Amino acid sequence: MAAPLKDMYSPTFYNRFSQVLKTCIADLDTAEFQKRIFVADWEQKELKDRMRHTSLVLHEFMPADFMEAIECIQACIVKLKEHKISEFGFEFMFFPDYIELYGQNHFEEAMSAMKEVTKFASCEFAVRPFIIANQDRSLDLLTTWSLDENEHVRRLASEGSRPRLPWAMALPALKKNPAPIQPILENLKNDPSEYVRRSVANNLNDISKDHPDFVLEIFKDWIGKDINRNKLVKHGARTLLKKGDVHALSIFGLGPNPAIQVENLKILSPVVKIGDYLSFEFKLENTSLEAALVRLEYAIYYKGSTGDQRKKVFKISEKTYPSKSKKSIQRRQSFKLISTRRFYEGVQGLSIIINGVEQEKKAFELING
Repeated sequence: MAAPLKDMYSPTFYNRFSQVLKTCIADLDTAEFQKRIFVADWEQKELKDRMRHTSLVLHEFMPADFMEAIECIQACIVKLKEHKISEFGFEFMFFPDYIELYGQNHFEEAMSAMKEVTKFASCEFAVRPFIIANQDRSLDLLTTWSLDENEHVRRLASEGSRPRLPWAMALPALKKNPAPIQPILENLKNDPSEYVRRSVANNLNDISKDHPDFVLEIFKDWIGKDINRNKLVKHGARTLLKKGDVHALSIFGLGPNPAIQVENLKILSPVVKIGDYLSFEFKLENTSLEAALVRLEYAIYYKGSTGDQRKKVFKISEKTYPSKSKKSIQRRQSFKLISTRRFYEGVQGLSIIINGVEQEKKAFELING
């Protein structure tokens, strides 16, 4: 089993980091710095708590003046690169967090610092309080950054403005009205970096959860221009496609097709133990004289804590099936315990979905093994 991500904040990490930090803060007591890091409840702290704790401890040793502290952080980044400790590292997210915590009264200086620091450790979380407090000023800067020569800065323009960025605070005003984000996305739709284009797709997917019509108009305008744009649109439309949105499906030439039929859906493990797999199989037949494009998915209806069933859709494939063809398909779905999902014993459901249209549904039972 892989070690928890929070364990990257180890004694070895802080020892190496404090030695580099001392080259920027001459009077730094490295032993005291590490002592302040490893407090009594350190082992109980999760990843984000450890990151925030590091920011707080760092502040105790940094210059009191915010701009002097930023200069120290930037000098430290140079040294980390020189010592080949990191070129771009998630573990140094406490640098952006420091700017978020202590830069709220220094808008211009903090935003300028984020533009540089994000080249080393992404500032997608740190920029969000600044957007909430000063949306117009922040988005003006992000729009300018979307044209920057550095891909990390361009990505920050998109990723930082996502209305529903996971693990981060939401942007309520942009959830309500996403129009101010559109100029940023338009600037980045043809970005040469897939890293950036994928962020654009994720931003659009966020928006689609609150404003499907808004993103559908963008998709219609963007689709069919080139392969990279098509890929961006498909990724951005993934939530709408999983919901079976007929307008999103039509953009990709997918719609109800009575010639595509599901036959002999069988649940091979009608009783599944928590920790095991649900196995099922079926046949997919194209009865038409013409080939057909098929988006094939299945849905699991998970039993909830109150006895209701909650649907989650999983994609199998999207491809063209020849005329008068029949294909056997077998899949399995894990019911292994994970931190993001809790399983409840009892009757669950399975269905097959073709081009957004749900077909036959069958039940199976989940038991505690």
